[in-house]
Amino acid sequence: MSNPAISFDRVTRRYGTTVAVDDLSLEIGRGEMFGLIGPDGAGKTTTIRLICGLLHADAGTIRLLGRDPVREHRVMTASVGYLSQRFSLYGDLSIDENIAFFAEIHGVSDYHARRDRLLEMTQLTPFRGRLADRLSGGMKQKLALACTLVHEPDVILLDEPTTGVDPVSRREFWKLLSQFLADGITILMSTPYLDEAERCARVALLHEGRLIALDEPGRLRSSIAGTLFDMSLTEPHDAVRALRTRAGLTSVQVFGDRVHVWLDETDGPRASQLMADALSSSGLAASSLRIIVPSLEDVFIAKLARAADPVRVPPS
Repeated sequence: MSNPAISFDRVTRRYGTTVAVDDLSLEIGRGEMFGLIGPDGAGKTTTIRLICGLLHADAGTIRLLGRDPVREHRVMTASVGYLSQRFSLYGDLSIDENIAFFAEIHGVSDYHARRDRLLEMTQLTPFRGRLADRLSGGMKQKLALACTLVHEPDVILLDEPTTGVDPVSRREFWKLLSQFLADGITILMSTPYLDEAERCARVALLHEGRLIALDEPGRLRSSIAGTLFDMSLTEPHDAVRALRTRAGLTSVQVFGDRVHVWLDETDGPRASQLMADALSSSGLAASSLRIIVPSLEDVFIAKLARAADPVRVPPS
């Protein structure tokens, strides 16, 4: 990728004996919406803080818009907006006053037109005089985003911005991001929600600081060979224990009251017969059984399982 907005080249960051980011390499294009996906402890927040220049890498090279984010931190703050997990709004200031404050600390004096546009886009104009402490969770997140964008950054870094936000507010937040993406802003966001990852142009799946996959969501969903079944059984956990011993069944996982089973067989009818035989010989009966298209969650779990036991997991 020529002239990426963000690049990591074999970056490692440790906290004592804990490796938070482990030999990470990736590139994010300018104007791209990119997702960092993974559970708590995967290294998402540390990665974003390294990009911001808030942390030093123990090894490797990081570039943000072609610059070193640590050595040139003061220069980079004008080009970057960072919305952390605990973005601090001032509860005793109004919406208007919060945006004005963040504009002024970035040295932006002529911000009024920008503020009005952001308020219109976030649908906060009718509430601009309301104190931040009196806003709902979703409105606070939209105000935080407006504060992050008031100085017109080229890159915005969002660390789990929709965690704890209701589903309607999450949808509105994503609509806003789409509008900002259309303006050419590069967006990097971390999220534990794999359904949100589907909205990104590309995603990086992280686990314990390591990159386990990076691609477009659609390509990741088709990256595991074999056939995936979704089934409902009376005792799903007993079924998992029984099915894991069957030959040809390469991954078995419980999803609530459902069980997802990967077979290394790619032919649909043959795979269905093999699945029926495996259930019958294990003394199991499924109330429903169907072939499904893998989700990113299925892919993520399968790739983790492959890392732990490459013999029993479908090949990519």
